[in-house]
Amino acid sequence: QVQLVESGGGLVQAGDSLRLSCAASRRTLRDYAMAWFRQAPGEEREFVAAISFSGSSTIYADSVKGRFTIAKDNAKNTLYLQMNTLKPEDTAVYYCAAQFDRIVGHVLLSPADYDYWGQGTQVTVSS
Repeated sequence: QVQLVESGGGLVQAGDSLRLSCAASRRTLRDYAMAWFRQAPGEEREFVAAISFSGSSTIYADSVKGRFTIAKDNAKNTLYLQMNTLKPEDTAVYYCAAQFDRIVGHVLLSPADYDYWGQGTQVTVSS
């Protein structure tokens, strides 16, 4: 069983930066593909970014490409999302997710692909 805990959310102004962290307990993340999703009020959960188990492959949603960076530190058992040039439309609860997957270069894009989820962290961007 993997337990995930997100942190780093907050209230910022448009153009600011935030770094989200997702720390795992009970299991190493070394063998897990991971991702960030987000959900705004009244909206469905949407894909933000994903990374393969080794960190060699990443994919981003078009809406965040060039502004967000996903990274995985297997030594620290932590997933990160560096968010730059934040926009009001980035406002949402951000969730990290993990799935055991040792296929080289494989990234998982759908919420249904993931078995383990954090509780979410709120990001609010004011205009």
